[in-house]
Amino acid sequence: MQRRERTRHLIELGGLVQKSGLVDLADDDRATLYGAMLELAARARDENAGDVLALWKRRGKRAFDAEAEGSEAP
Repeated sequence: MQRRERTRHLIELGGLVQKSGLVDLADDDRATLYGAMLELAARARDENAGDVLALWKRRGKRAFDAEAEGSEAP
């Protein structure tokens, strides 16, 4: 059961990468995508991590809300 839950979780995360537009922006290049994610992780670890994570969370919530309302994300 845990394996199935983990698989579902990973598929959902992949869907978020696709939904964000990064796959198209990086021309589906996995090295570019991985590098971008490493950069995001580095930013989330620096001295302003709390502010960065809060900003990302607000943006994500707005995008989810806009999608639920049927409009484009801001």
